[in-house]
Amino acid sequence: MAARTPVIAGNWKMNTDVESGTALAKEISELSGDVSGVDKIVCPPFVSISSVTSAMSGSSIQIGAQNVSANSDGAFTGEISTSMLQGLVSHVIVGHSERRALNGETSDQVAAKAITAAEAGISPILCIGEDLSVRQAGNASSFVAHQLEASLDGYADWDSLIVAYEPVWAIGTGEAATSEQAQEMTAVCREVIRKLAPSAADSVRVLYGGSVNSGNVAELLAQPDIDGALVGGASLKAEEFSKLIAAAGSD
Repeated sequence: MAARTPVIAGNWKMNTDVESGTALAKEISELSGDVSGVDKIVCPPFVSISSVTSAMSGSSIQIGAQNVSANSDGAFTGEISTSMLQGLVSHVIVGHSERRALNGETSDQVAAKAITAAEAGISPILCIGEDLSVRQAGNASSFVAHQLEASLDGYADWDSLIVAYEPVWAIGTGEAATSEQAQEMTAVCREVIRKLAPSAADSVRVLYGGSVNSGNVAELLAQPDIDGALVGGASLKAEEFSKLIAAAGSD
């Protein structure tokens, strides 16, 4: 089995404007553009995608979007379709816990977005994860397994898929899961993939997300089922984000 190429993806969320986002992109590109052995992705706000792409021109850093509609076009004010993103991004985040919680997105809707993205040649970064009450009740594994299976209902393009396990209780809190907890849950994710698509189980990349930083990234990446990180706050600091890329890369 060929080794899975690690992924370091930065989700800027609703941070930066066009000017500051462009400056951040340039700094990340200067610090990390030449690092090899790792897939590097930044996901800026929609309004900055073009300028960030220009700022990173010539580097190996890829651009992702933070969301996409499952609809191809029509009366969906404020939504962004895959056809609008084609040629601009290589990846798109779907099912982030903030969208599930704040926008009421269901796993069925997430599955539809993932399928639509993959059909358009855009690789989905599909997020799943439990909140603190689920973990405290001892139901984290069963919850995540069910959520991931539901979010992959009807999905077939396994070569393009990236899964991101993000425990809700660790996102933006400064409290990361331990490497043992993260490994346990990413292994659960891999077993779900093995159930749905046995031939893809050892090739689909599974990331961990939730307060990842330069102090804990090496231990997380050392786990057998963790293939990288989906990073929030640390991706807004070029030097810190570049340390994560360096930790995952071969240079």
